[in-house]
Amino acid sequence: MTQPGFFKQPTPMTLGEVAALTGAELADPARASQVVSATATLDRAGPKDLAFFDKRKYGDELHHSHAGACFVSANLQAEVPPRIAVLRVARPYEAFVEVARVLYADTLRPASTFGNEGIAESAIVHPDALLEDGVVIDPLAVIGPDVEVGTGTVIGAGAVIGAGVKIGRNCSIGPGCSILHCYIGNDVIIHPGCRIGQDGYGFVSGPKGHRKVPQHGRVLIQNDVEIGAGTTVDRGALRDTVIGEGTKIDNLVQIGHNVVIGRRCIIVSQSGVAGSSTLGDGAVLGARVGVSDHATIGAGSMLAARSSVVGEVPANVKWGGSPAKPIKQFFRELFEVERLGREGLNGGKSKSPRASEEG
Repeated sequence: MTQPGFFKQPTPMTLGEVAALTGAELADPARASQVVSATATLDRAGPKDLAFFDKRKYGDELHHSHAGACFVSANLQAEVPPRIAVLRVARPYEAFVEVARVLYADTLRPASTFGNEGIAESAIVHPDALLEDGVVIDPLAVIGPDVEVGTGTVIGAGAVIGAGVKIGRNCSIGPGCSILHCYIGNDVIIHPGCRIGQDGYGFVSGPKGHRKVPQHGRVLIQNDVEIGAGTTVDRGALRDTVIGEGTKIDNLVQIGHNVVIGRRCIIVSQSGVAGSSTLGDGAVLGARVGVSDHATIGAGSMLAARSSVVGEVPANVKWGGSPAKPIKQFFRELFEVERLGREGLNGGKSKSPRASEEG
């Protein structure tokens, strides 16, 4: 192999540069010229790697690590072996990520999968589409009439951009995506295989069967949103489906029609938000959370993985369970059920072995 990975090899940094970037304090200033060229976990790090240590339970990995340098908080610094350079900082993992973002800058936003610049010959671009300078369109992509695409945006191979769609600047639309009935802001990343702007699921049942409800709304995706691979976002029916600025959505998430998601929300994989629900700013849904139709989740609230929401969740709370309830109540009920289960098992063995033998 001519290259050990799929991304550019990082440009090495000195520990002095690392400290300046992150605000960390280098415990031994004499090591400021020491170079690191990659980031790694403690158990895989070598002498040129930068790691982090933020929990005592990883103490054994730290003791055996060959890392050249390590971010660590002041209360854990004494546990770092002398051979490892110490970078003291309040939040070790955040500092570690800050350095990784510099070393691996090309991983932060998907580029052309074809190494393409400009418009590929096999792409189909409608003559009425408006593309600013610097747009990249990979092979076999289809750009419909009246589409507008801003400079710096990359449209992946085989993507379909439907009529009238507007895409801002410095966006990435992954291979195989379909984007319909949608307005997209700047700095948006939509990963491969997403389906944005298709019909929502709406039918009226009657003697003649299931009659389709017209879905004539749009999808509005604001700036700095990221949508994971395989996620679907239905267009609105009676109002627009909206994804607020800075929101991050994981892979394999379903967003129903008329849903309004606030700013800086987090929705983790395999969650589903049914039609006409609302998430306030900063709401967090753990993995596989189910939100029923017309539900409201207050700003800043957090739902534990596998929770189900019916109705309303207040702002700034932590809930869990099915149906979701305050997390402390959920755990109390869970522990009580386990206790009753143990007592039931013990009750089934009430006879002593000798009594059983005596019949």
